[in-house]
Amino acid sequence: MSTPRSAPNHSSLRLWQRHALAELARWEDGPFLLSAAPGAGKTRPALELARRELASGAAGSVVIACPTAPLTRQWARAASDLGIELAPDAGSPRPPSGFHGVSVTYARIAKSPGRWSRAARAGTLVVADEAHHLGEELAWGEGFATAFGASPRWLLLSGTPFRSDATPIPGVSYDADGVAEPDVSYTYAQSVLDGICRPVCFVAYDGTLSWRSGDDVIESSFETVLSSREASRRYRTAISTDLPDGLPRILREADAKLREIRKAGHGDAGGLVIAADSGHARRIAALLREATGKAPVVVLHQESRAAAKLAAFTHSRDPWIVAVNMVSEGVDIPRLRVGVYATAAKTALVFRQIVGRFVRTIRGRDPDPSWLYIPADPILRDHAASVEHELRYALRPAREDELEFDRPERAHTEPAEALDFVPLSADVAPQLTLFGPPAGAHAAARPSPPPPLAELPVPEPSRSGTPAFERRALLRSERHRLVSELTRRERTSQREVNAWLNRKLGIASVDQASLEDLERSVELLVGKLSSWR
Repeated sequence: MSTPRSAPNHSSLRLWQRHALAELARWEDGPFLLSAAPGAGKTRPALELARRELASGAAGSVVIACPTAPLTRQWARAASDLGIELAPDAGSPRPPSGFHGVSVTYARIAKSPGRWSRAARAGTLVVADEAHHLGEELAWGEGFATAFGASPRWLLLSGTPFRSDATPIPGVSYDADGVAEPDVSYTYAQSVLDGICRPVCFVAYDGTLSWRSGDDVIESSFETVLSSREASRRYRTAISTDLPDGLPRILREADAKLREIRKAGHGDAGGLVIAADSGHARRIAALLREATGKAPVVVLHQESRAAAKLAAFTHSRDPWIVAVNMVSEGVDIPRLRVGVYATAAKTALVFRQIVGRFVRTIRGRDPDPSWLYIPADPILRDHAASVEHELRYALRPAREDELEFDRPERAHTEPAEALDFVPLSADVAPQLTLFGPPAGAHAAARPSPPPPLAELPVPEPSRSGTPAFERRALLRSERHRLVSELTRRERTSQREVNAWLNRKLGIASVDQASLEDLERSVELLVGKLSSWR
């Protein structure tokens, strides 16, 4: 395996990333939790560490574990920019020839953790991205712990390293209150102060809501304390698409805000609606089309083209996108400036992940605020108040006359039960912004600059700026096409042709082929086909 090549014209590290790397340089054994706000750039220090460890020989390979397959490819592309070649969604911790490591989903590891454990090498650096998923998904956490239990070091990354249930995240230490204790922490408030992330302004909407509950008709605003069951029905009424003066009115308000932002200079600013389910998403899309005259992009998690549609929206000028379960980690759309929270999920973890979709900044632009419209449900107001609390005390001195929200302990929304429920009416409007962009922010105390990073050896750069995994995929596809063509011409089997190729190359299977082996395969096949009579 070659030494990682030098990074091509990459921007300098941010101060917090240099601080994190200085702390990582002192890390010798056990797990290390790096907690950084979504959008702050926690991938970069992890890859810089991997590059340094590979270059020095301290690590023989790298395993990046992620919650989703698109993230494995996102990591592979980011790593290639820094000279590290990863094979995405691999079936083994041992990388193919010519690669420095693999990126893989937690689900793939959990399918056969024993095999991963047996194949793992002692010198492998293990990185767990969005490690909080290891606590949410019990099988993932157990599989990860089994697969890498013998590995001396785990680098755990998370923007939300807390748990909404009693399941701990493997390798994470907790205080007496069950709060994670990171080794390095870079909060959302710090990232806003440093201009790395946008501030988010929460706009709660409330009014008179009514619904039929069994034989009773109940009318209430979010200010009224209700039973858990009726509070859940009130919330479902607030996000119903069937009541003209409810969610449809808020969608029009949100679109007006987006138009205002676009007119003010951010011409390609985008808006996102988080829907409860597929049917809800389609109904919201119809409402947006009616309100704006243009059909929004709709992305549903079960669609085969979901990731491609998200990527296309990221680089387009389309104003709105409606999504279900497709806007958590790994979705990077910096042009998002307006959002509508219309999902039934209300845990702190989901809320923080959704907020994280609106904090990304654009190089060369000021980090102007984003706007997120939320029902004035007490649970959501509590989550928003928590974010506001962090920003307030990090960005400016507290004032006694500032708004405080009551934050009572509340149970999670109960699942729907057999009694009939029918939303009847809604008359809602945006209330005062829960908190706005911080004014008069003072310079927060910053960590002292760490010592300069050690320079890495600079090997010859690769012949192409294309990541190795993408070149490998293209070569394998071309090999397969040529094998099929030769099979048809010589009336033989693909198995026989592949066996001939592998004998020529001295490899057991195509999975073991290096990029050079694959290039030689294509040359051999082209030569064979060219000489065929």
